[in-house]
This record gives sequence, structure tokens and C-alpha cells, in this order.
Amino acid sequence: MNDSIILDIPKVHSSIVRKSEEIGFTMPSDLYIGSFIKTLIASKPNGRFLEIGTGVGLSLSWMIDGMDTDSFLISIDNDQQLTAIAENYFGDDQRVELICENGTEWIKGYTGEKFDLIFADAWPGKYSEIDEVLDLIKVGGFYIVDDMTKQPNWPEGHEENVKSLVAYLEKREDLTLTKLNWSTGVIMAVKN
Repeated sequence: MNDSIILDIPKVHSSIVRKSEEIGFTMPSDLYIGSFIKTLIASKPNGRFLEIGTGVGLSLSWMIDGMDTDSFLISIDNDQQLTAIAENYFGDDQRVELICENGTEWIKGYTGEKFDLIFADAWPGKYSEIDEVLDLIKVGGFYIVDDMTKQPNWPEGHEENVKSLVAYLEKREDLTLTKLNWSTGVIMAVKN
């Protein structure tokens, strides 16, 4: 098996990669995590999904590709420029709601339905507001975080944040956890 052969890349992905390079966006999700999340989302027909950290929409493109026609996805980012780029690509999709707001405030104010999968790819929901985000996952739902192995763009001292998050998730009795030393380092947890 050669896991570097990824055949189901979203059609819009290469255009978003070019846009990402054009604006100098340095934190895009890689192909592996995209393919992984798409597969997990495909396992949840009529699902509700949340992405915290839209960025330019690279991982969002994979998530949307995995969704069926009756699914719904909310994606949040606090950067107006990045949200506008994602809006250009996905704003017409009725299954998607793009929100430009501070993630911490959104998480603390959210009172809607729970989610089948949450991809936490920003500080809120990953290193802060973790309990609130985990409470938003349905039983049987997925919590996914990436960038758990040292990345070149990590600020000094960030490794301690990662270690603390991993230790905290390992102690939670309401999660079944798998740590994958693959892609950029992935944790997949399922809510019990």
C-alpha cells in the first residue's frame, strides 16, 4: 500500500492551494488529513459537522466532498480575509455556513444541535474551550485534531501545549482515543 497516492482530491482543491500560495498563507492542512476527514464525514449521512479554523478552505473542501446532500457544516474563522476567500469557493453551498467570528466567543455562545464530527484546527476548541467543544459532540461522534507532531511554524514553547492536550484527552473517560503518528500527527477521538 502506498498512502501517498490520493485519488479523490476535491476538484476545487488546486485552486485553493494556488490562492493560499498567492496570499502567503502558511498553515494549510495537508492532503492526508483532508482525505482522512472526508472519509470520516462520509460515514455520517445526514450529519452535522463543525470546523474551527477555516483558513483558506483547504480542509473545508475535503469535508464538503465527504458530505451527502442532507448534511450540514459550520466553519468558523476569525480572519475576515480568509473567510472571504472560503466564501468565494463555498458561499453558494446551502449545506455550509461560514462564520467570521472569534472562535472562543462562538463556542461559548453556541446553543444549537450537537455535531457528528468536529475538526478543531485552531486554538479555540483545541487548546482552549476544550470542555465546551467536547460537550458539543454527539455520542458516536468524532473529535479530530492535527498538528500534534512538531511543526516548523510552531512558536517557542508550543510543544508543552500539545503535551498538555494529549494528556488531558487521554484521561477523559468519555472518549475512545487513537493517536496517529502520521500526516502532521493526528488524534481521533470518539465520544462514548
